[in-house]
Amino acid sequence: MLEPDPKVVRELLTRYASLRIAQAERERPEAARELADVSYTLCVMMATTAVHDAVAKADALLLAKGRAPEAGSLTTDGDSGLSLAV
Repeated sequence: MLEPDPKVVRELLTRYASLRIAQAERERPEAARELADVSYTLCVMMATTAVHDAVAKADALLLAKGRAPEAGSLTTDGDSGLSLAV
């Protein structure tokens, strides 16, 4: 099985969290559609059928990848390796 790119996973989780917050503050049809799209993409990427399971698997993936470099050190691409999952 292919493993998703951690950077893409991190971006999706960030977008998912931002949209959830935006919807909680003020419901809008456009944001609801985008949230549904991001949720679906997360589920497909993490091979799950429920967004909560996808978020949990994505968080676990980022935590596992975050342990590879020394904590607090930057990788060659400037990424700290820290999880941004919510």
